[in-house]
Amino acid sequence: MNFVQVRSFDNYISANIMQGKLEAEGIYCYLADDNTSTIFPVLSNPIGGIKLMVAENDVRDAEAVLSGFDAEYKQTLTCPKCGSQHVEYIAKSNPANWLSAILFWVLGNYAIASEQTYHCYDCGFEFEELPDRALETE
Repeated sequence: MNFVQVRSFDNYISANIMQGKLEAEGIYCYLADDNTSTIFPVLSNPIGGIKLMVAENDVRDAEAVLSGFDAEYKQTLTCPKCGSQHVEYIAKSNPANWLSAILFWVLGNYAIASEQTYHCYDCGFEFEELPDRALETE
C-alpha cells in the first residue's frame, strides 16, 4: 500500500488532532517524522515537519475531511472589532520575539517561546483570546 502526504505540521498537537479526525472517519493514516520533530525541533523545518500520511486510495476522502475541519475552524476565528473572518494566529512583532529568535539561533532548542496573538488582516486589530461563542448565543 502506497501512502501520500496530505499535510505537514510544525506542532505535534496539531498533527495528532488531525490524525484523530481522519481516524474517526475511518481513514487509516499515520504521522511520519513526528518523533524527530518532537525530540529535535530544530530539525523540523529541514525535514519538512511532521507529515500526515494517508493511503493513496483515501486521499480524496482525507482532503474532504480536513477541508471541512478547516472551514469550521475558520468560522471560529472572527474579529471581535469588525466581524471579519480574515484572522490568523501569528507571532507578535515585538522586541521580545526578536530576542527569542536570536536566542533560538544561538542556543538551539533552549530559546523562550514567542508570544502569539490573533491578528485581523482587514482592520488590523489584535486580540489575545477568541470571543466566547457560548455567550453570543444566549
